[in-house]
Amino acid sequence: MKHRVVEKQNNSKMCFVCGINNKFGLKASFYEMDNGELVAIFIPDEYHQSYPGRLHGGIASTILDETIGRAMLIKDKNIWGVTLDLNLKFRKPIPLNQELKVVARITNETSRMFEGTGEIILEDGKVAVTAYGKYLKLPIDKITDMEFTDEEWFKIENENDPEDIEY
Repeated sequence: MKHRVVEKQNNSKMCFVCGINNKFGLKASFYEMDNGELVAIFIPDEYHQSYPGRLHGGIASTILDETIGRAMLIKDKNIWGVTLDLNLKFRKPIPLNQELKVVARITNETSRMFEGTGEIILEDGKVAVTAYGKYLKLPIDKITDMEFTDEEWFKIENENDPEDIEY
């Protein structure tokens, strides 16, 4: 099913998941959808493998953790998720050098925490990994001592950014 992109989220300079200057990072792009879900799109390469030609399970965990945690930014751009619990089920091997989609949504929220679920979806539409996470809500100044400036957190508009994403 196709969903309309409402907004593209920011990238950072050095984050392993979204950092544009991280030589070994995933360089994922994140899109807020019209149905309230968040979709990450990335293409893993040989730096991200475990067995030859397969995405490492730890990297699969990383992208799911980031996507579920970022889903809270759809509702409140000043609240970030700090992981308390993350559980995954690996269902299919994940190939390298293919575009992958990670879909996440918030499933429960209190004043201090939120919960969410997510999936890694292969090019053929099959679900490779599912995840459930629980996160503590915090403002960025409670997470890092570093200044979070426009040089560290910025939107990258790209002519190839999709208007709709099918998943």
